Amino acid sequence: MSNLEGLLARLDLEQLDIDLFRGFSPHDGRPRIFGGLVAAQSLIAACRTVEGRAAHSLHGYFLREGDTSVPVIYHVDRIRDGRSFATRRVVAKQHGRAIFNMAVSFQAPEEGLEHQAPMPDAPPPETVPTNEERLRAYKERSNHPAIDFLLLLDRPIQRREVDHVDLLEPEPRSGIQRTWFRADGALGDDPVTHQAVLAYASDYGLLEGSFNEHGHSFLTEKLIIASLDHAIWFHQPFRADQWMLYVTQSPRTSGGRGLNFGHVYSHDGALIASVAQEGLMRTRKQR
Repeated sequence: MSNLEGLLARLDLEQLDIDLFRGFSPHDGRPRIFGGLVAAQSLIAACRTVEGRAAHSLHGYFLREGDTSVPVIYHVDRIRDGRSFATRRVVAKQHGRAIFNMAVSFQAPEEGLEHQAPMPDAPPPETVPTNEERLRAYKERSNHPAIDFLLLLDRPIQRREVDHVDLLEPEPRSGIQRTWFRADGALGDDPVTHQAVLAYASDYGLLEGSFNEHGHSFLTEKLIIASLDHAIWFHQPFRADQWMLYVTQSPRTSGGRGLNFGHVYSHDGALIASVAQEGLMRTRKQR
């Protein structure tokens, strides 16, 4: 089974009862469940309870660390079904406690006024090194155990960072960060699958803008980093198995938290989704 096939299998939730689903996470050595997976599975659960409408936005909060050794139970609450819009609330639980909750809004197809922010210039994805290539280069420079761990992780998503920050010797960097990404294989034609894969991938690298501003990387040992919430607005249909440009930026850090925004563009420049996330960015006390 390929890495992408493994992700798609985890997105195919088991239905236990009406509005009740069960999902699994990979045993890949992560200390906790990847937040993007919980968000993607929550979206899938909500979509299973709606017909004739597509998800246009989601807002979720990470409440507790997810345990990779047990499944996650997703309960969907059908908050509202209107003529144009529908709303669902999803609560993800483990060990009888909520680890994540999400509100998802759906809309029937509708025409209206349109405009968008233009896509920034970026070199073609084929000219940018893959993340695996960068990690192997780091391996030649350092024996940091996190590099070995990152090389062992499954990679259902191809990522190529245009504005890469050196993980071992980071320097303060402001402004946008651009990353090309896509699913590592064909996804079929179900639009819900493409939304779920984008939701999964959008959690990669989003928080980095916060600590890159201060000359840190996620290998900085004195930082405690964790996602606190996640929001996505889907602007139009798209294919997550074709190259997309993720443009992220952090406008503010304060109170031990960092705020980050992202825009996702298709290869031809259409703005297909917008993302926001606030994360914990706490400095460990020196002993």
